[in-house]
Amino acid sequence: MASDISSNNGEGMLNDQHFELPQDAALENATNTIIAELSKKGYTYLKEDLLDEAEENFYKILEYEPENNYALVGLGDVKRKKSRYIDAIDFYQRCLLYHEGNNYALFGLADCYKALGQFQKAIDIWEKYLLHDENNITVLTRVADAYRKVKNFKKSRDLYLKVLEKEAGNAYALIGLGHLHYDFKEFETALRYWEKMMLINQENVDIRVLTSIGNCHRKLKTFEKGLAYFEEALKSEPSNFYALFGIADCFRGMNRHEESLHYWMKILDRDSANKVILTRAGDALRNLGRMEEAEEYYKRALNIEFDTYAVLGLALINKAKGNFLEALESLTRLLVNESKNPRLYIEIAECYMELGSRDKAQSILTRFLRTGQKNARISELLEKTK
Repeated sequence: MASDISSNNGEGMLNDQHFELPQDAALENATNTIIAELSKKGYTYLKEDLLDEAEENFYKILEYEPENNYALVGLGDVKRKKSRYIDAIDFYQRCLLYHEGNNYALFGLADCYKALGQFQKAIDIWEKYLLHDENNITVLTRVADAYRKVKNFKKSRDLYLKVLEKEAGNAYALIGLGHLHYDFKEFETALRYWEKMMLINQENVDIRVLTSIGNCHRKLKTFEKGLAYFEEALKSEPSNFYALFGIADCFRGMNRHEESLHYWMKILDRDSANKVILTRAGDALRNLGRMEEAEEYYKRALNIEFDTYAVLGLALINKAKGNFLEALESLTRLLVNESKNPRLYIEIAECYMELGSRDKAQSILTRFLRTGQKNARISELLEKTK
């Protein structure tokens, strides 16, 4: 490309006797002007998500100047937006090789590692970035998010709180703290942060905040409160999976199986091969006494893939029908890989009791207690066997 410029200029000179051949400085100025124009166009296209056009302009710059930081970062951004993270990493690293400490290259590189699930690498790069700009709220929240992903509760929480010190209502920090505490099963604390988020955006509450609050209530078994949030979410997005699931599961927790079934079926209308939902629908049908239909749904789930709860559901149908030996066979097989599931020990013990084998019932319940776990229902049942 640079040779094209000199030849074009030379041709112009031959046709006009008043000009002399351009000197090196003039050629450099002409090249810089072209690079600046290509860079401007490239970033305009990038902002408009015209990625192929942006890419073309940035590659042209590299023909003039292979180490140009704007072009290298621009190509990294293009590849990242196209989800070609390995290619993007290559361009960001080339930029950093020539322009150490370039903040835009560091930022893009960290985002690529985050997208690839390599959170520790992302953290290392963002912390380098913070050496140049320690108060950058966007980077602080990203580092906090990454620490949350690697289960470092303290560092994640401290960084989110640092963001809130600088910007009290920062949405990313509040949402992040909600997710952090939820991940560590501190549901009441998670609830407080998401409720703060809701108060800040009362006029336009994000559906994800509504379903997150609903999920906290589900985990806390305050199902009626959770139901209200899921229903509110469903108003703004009638087919939202998380809202439908939340409503169905709240009704399930309240033992309102007919209503629960209605919402499981709504999900299956859109996703008929969802193994988990097929099993939940089977559970609802079993609890309603519709055993043949329940059996059908459990079998549909198992035709997709093995599912512990579908096998358990079929075993419970056999138990309800008085087929205790068949139920025992399935439950005992499940116990091999689910040795800490108290429900299985209870169901097996009850089958043995129905078959008149009190000693076997006592043995299986004692076996559970030897795992070091405690369960009130198992202790109560063990007393009955004595």
